[in-house]
Amino acid sequence: MAEEKPLVEISKGLNGLEKIVLRQVRGSSTEVYLHGGHVTSWKNDHGEELLFLSSKVGAKYRPNVDLSLLEGDEANFVLVDLEGTKVLQTMFRTEIPLQAIFKPPKPIRGGIPICFPQFGGHGNLDQHGFARNRVWSIDTDPPPFPTASANKAFVDLILKPSEEDLKIWPHSFEFRLRITLGPGGDLMLTSRIRNTDTKPFSFTFAYHTYFSVSDISEVRVEGLETLDYLDNLKEKERFTEQGDAITFESEVDKIYLSTPTKIAILDHEKKRTFVLRKDGLPDAGKFQLVWNPWEKKAKSMVDFGDDEYKHMLCVEAAAVEKAITLKSGEEWKGRLELSAVPSSYRSGQLDPQRVLQG
Repeated sequence: MAEEKPLVEISKGLNGLEKIVLRQVRGSSTEVYLHGGHVTSWKNDHGEELLFLSSKVGAKYRPNVDLSLLEGDEANFVLVDLEGTKVLQTMFRTEIPLQAIFKPPKPIRGGIPICFPQFGGHGNLDQHGFARNRVWSIDTDPPPFPTASANKAFVDLILKPSEEDLKIWPHSFEFRLRITLGPGGDLMLTSRIRNTDTKPFSFTFAYHTYFSVSDISEVRVEGLETLDYLDNLKEKERFTEQGDAITFESEVDKIYLSTPTKIAILDHEKKRTFVLRKDGLPDAGKFQLVWNPWEKKAKSMVDFGDDEYKHMLCVEAAAVEKAITLKSGEEWKGRLELSAVPSSYRSGQLDPQRVLQG
């Protein structure tokens, strides 16, 4: 009997957008949309979703959807959930918020957005740059990777600047992204950004990972204790983390400095621990962003459910405070590996000698 092999398939996703599905023999899977080079789903062997994706992200507007579900008959558009069965919001045509539509060039709220060439508002571009808003291509002839890919499902994507991109950020580049799903369900993202211009350029970057959690008040992050951080809610004032772990009781938006290469997110209710490992990020590895919008801000975000802050946490490997600079012809590489393990795992068990295996 032939040995089963990992599966890679291309299909149509929401609104007809093209996506790639990676599946492992044991049942784990991940989905990647070409829109944004964006990982939108990561499931373990039991089919449990590990990434957060806003319920409004995948919603789409449909005219004349079962008006019996509405309290009035004046609304000519209705915002429904992914299955088209639950009314999330009704509105008039002029009130439709474009941010909630799962369609280019709008970004997807949740999953793992790629922030490049700018993180947040650290520059003159739109929030988080333009890579997450562009349609990437499948890279059919990627340069060789130094690590083995046997028994792993993976896809290679590539992004090059368009003429419009060059007008707002006048630097030529090649951004290659490999998404890999290991046989044990580990997810790895490897970014390789090459300067194909004749002059140097600098950029900021982040893997803006949204984790799915049971209840944010029952979650703790280990591995960042005693570190200095910049508090974005207090005009980037610098503090030192005092607790033995990070817990959440209100809005959090912090940039931790000189972080270790491995940290852990403990979800007590789900008895699950996420382990994050970073490699090959000499600058980006020094910064870790932790974010949850909490109740007030969540209600002000049009592409985010009012109570969804309770079930998500962003912990991001990033290069923010110190930009990465590439000379002509130079390449930068940064990798992020995500694992989900039993909750008995603690950050103290993270082996400092272990490096990411391809």
